[in-house]
Amino acid sequence: VQLVESGGGLVQPGGSLRLSCAASGFTSSSITMGWFRQAPGKDRVFVASISGSGGIRYYGDSVKGRFTISRDNAKNTVYLQMNSLKPEDTAVYQCAVASKYRTMATSRNDNYDYWGQGTQVTVSS
Repeated sequence: VQLVESGGGLVQPGGSLRLSCAASGFTSSSITMGWFRQAPGKDRVFVASISGSGGIRYYGDSVKGRFTISRDNAKNTVYLQMNSLKPEDTAVYQCAVASKYRTMATSRNDNYDYWGQGTQVTVSS
């Protein structure tokens, strides 16, 4: 099982980035996936989750209205579109798979059993 994130980088406040997470080694099209982030010296925090079909999406309070999670099951890829970025969004962003779940989105860290290495997002002028 492998999850590879891409799309991170340096962006100015108010800007946008789109992160991608390519999954391999399992049939991810029916499995719940999510994004988390961790800033230096802080705990990992839930960002967004999406059900296997993509019909259910759940967001952390700090990103609601600014971030959008989506997936392309034909490509085994999940995306995180991030708009109106703020300096406090700076973190390493990781995607994750909750292999026991299909029809729900979940924010619980311990529901996820596979994790990517992460991609750095820096929001700064």
